Amino acid sequence: MRSLKHQILLLMLGSLVLLAASFIFIFGWYMRERAVDAAIVKAETDLKTCMEIINDKVPGPWEIKSGILYKGDIQLSYRTELVDHLSKLTGDTVTLFLADTRTATTVRDSNGERAIGTKVSDAVAQKVLKNGQMYLGEANVVGQLFQTAYEPIRDSNGEIIGMFYVGISKNYTQSFIVNSLIRLSLLGLGLAFFVIILTWFFIQRVIIRPLKEITLGTRDVATGHATEKVNVTGPKEIGDLAVAFNQMVERLSNIADEMSKVTVAREGKEERFRENEEIRLADDSGFDDEFREPDSEDGNHKGEQKIYKKNVELKNYNMEQEGLPKGLNVITLKQILAFLSETAEPVSAETVAEGVRLTRVTVRRYLDYLELRKILDTELKYGTVGRPVKLFQLSQ
Repeated sequence: MRSLKHQILLLMLGSLVLLAASFIFIFGWYMRERAVDAAIVKAETDLKTCMEIINDKVPGPWEIKSGILYKGDIQLSYRTELVDHLSKLTGDTVTLFLADTRTATTVRDSNGERAIGTKVSDAVAQKVLKNGQMYLGEANVVGQLFQTAYEPIRDSNGEIIGMFYVGISKNYTQSFIVNSLIRLSLLGLGLAFFVIILTWFFIQRVIIRPLKEITLGTRDVATGHATEKVNVTGPKEIGDLAVAFNQMVERLSNIADEMSKVTVAREGKEERFRENEEIRLADDSGFDDEFREPDSEDGNHKGEQKIYKKNVELKNYNMEQEGLPKGLNVITLKQILAFLSETAEPVSAETVAEGVRLTRVTVRRYLDYLELRKILDTELKYGTVGRPVKLFQLSQ
């Protein structure tokens, strides 16, 4: 089963991914519309700019001479200098039409050749050549889609004799959208990573660490350290849980004190009873030494011997327990010693606490006791910042 912090992190990551995908989809759709509008505006602006450049560089009226398009005395049909210059300035494809036929162009066909002699689409011819209006929008240009602008060319008599065209490839708009989405995605990933790091530290500090302290405190209670309380801070729910835990510890401590008093009194009576019983058995069996075993051939004596040995073992165990300071027990002490014996290098109290899954405060009490008994050697490790860390290791 995944830990709480992993579940929260997965939920947060899933939410961020869903939010980012939705945002990118909406932004992509919005950018597609804006990119098309921007391409049309650019085409219209470039068309007007190019016409001004043509009128400035090539003075004179537009006219047809022997099936050739002229402006003033300059032939423009089948000449590429002018359209190439305008294409280089604007980045667009540029074409001069004689009626509905391309007579000078930068547009290439499928073979990579200039599309001289090809026709304009019927929709454009209808609006520009017949209706005399400017055409703005998407159009099929030699099998490719462009955002285009067409303007009729009129002679000195006002008759429409051709068209001037600039176009922006649809690939340009798509490339613009894709590049924008890539930049947005990279920015979003960086922002998401930053948010994840902040959230991770927040969860670790405000939720996971207090819960871990309470969990370790619960383990302390389970191992007999009912007097240890936890001191954690966090959200209201975590604080309420810590208060409830400390109240439970306090109540268990009171119960333990009451039971200890009863146990001491009972053990005193049992100890006196055992001493009297041992004296009586010694007198009845004829042995002066209280530790001499009865005759093995007597069945009753065998049963009494088993009771005697059990009582001696219990006494030795009680003496071992009583030899530790209040609040420490043998099981936990052996657990800590076993961990230290498996560790080849000096370790801090926090490392030991994580290894035996108890709180650092509880483990530190055992370590201080072992250090006082000369069972552990200690040393201080100095870091670049902060206080030195005390390390513990079994004495050689």
